[in-house]
Amino acid sequence: MTAATESGAGTLLIVTAPSGAGKTTLVRGLLARDPALGLSVSFTTRAPRPGESDGVHYHFIDDGDFVARRERGEFVEWAEVHGNLYGTSSRWLHEQIAKDRDIVLEIDWQGAQQVRAHFAAAVGVFVLPPSLAELERRLRGRGTDSETVIARRLSAAYDEMRHLAEFDYVIINNELPVALDDLQAVLQAARLRYRNQKQRHPSLFESLEQD
Repeated sequence: MTAATESGAGTLLIVTAPSGAGKTTLVRGLLARDPALGLSVSFTTRAPRPGESDGVHYHFIDDGDFVARRERGEFVEWAEVHGNLYGTSSRWLHEQIAKDRDIVLEIDWQGAQQVRAHFAAAVGVFVLPPSLAELERRLRGRGTDSETVIARRLSAAYDEMRHLAEFDYVIINNELPVALDDLQAVLQAARLRYRNQKQRHPSLFESLEQD
C-alpha cells in the first residue's frame, strides 16, 4: 500500500511518546496553532475520561465491535496499550491523503510501525521527557493513578523508548513552548519535501523538467 503515499500531497505526522512525556498537550497545541492540520481520531475500547467526547477525542466502541472491525481489515494499525485496544481507520487516512490534507496521528510505537509500513512517507516524531525522574514525577503529579498503574506505565515507558531510533525526529519536552516550536518546525519541513511540493505545484515542476 505504499503507493498510497503518491496519490496526494498530504503529510502524515506521527507523534509517539511514553505516557507522561506530554505528547497529547503538544498535539493539541499544534492543532491550535495550525488550523489546516487535521487530527486522526482513533477507535478505542477504553472508557472515556472526564471531558472527552465521542468522535472528537476518540471513537469509543466495545471489544466486540473493535474485533469485528479489525477482522474486516478496517484498521491500518491497531495495538493493545495498558489493556485497551486502539486502532486507526485505513479508509479515512487514505481519503485524507488523497485530498492533500495534513494529518497528525497520536499513536504508540507499535501503531507507528504499522502506519509507516503502509505510508512510507509518513514522518515519525518521538517525544521524550527531559529525564526518567521527571517522567515519574509527571505521572505521579496526575493524581489519578494507583502505584500499580504508575509502575506499569513506567515499565511500558522503558520498553517504548527502546524504539527511539525508529523515528525521524526526537523532541525533548523540557519546556512546552520550545517543544511545541520544534514540533511545528518538523511539520513545516515535512510539507516542504520534494514529493509534496511537486504534487502541489505540478505545472512549475513540469516546466522545470522540460528539455
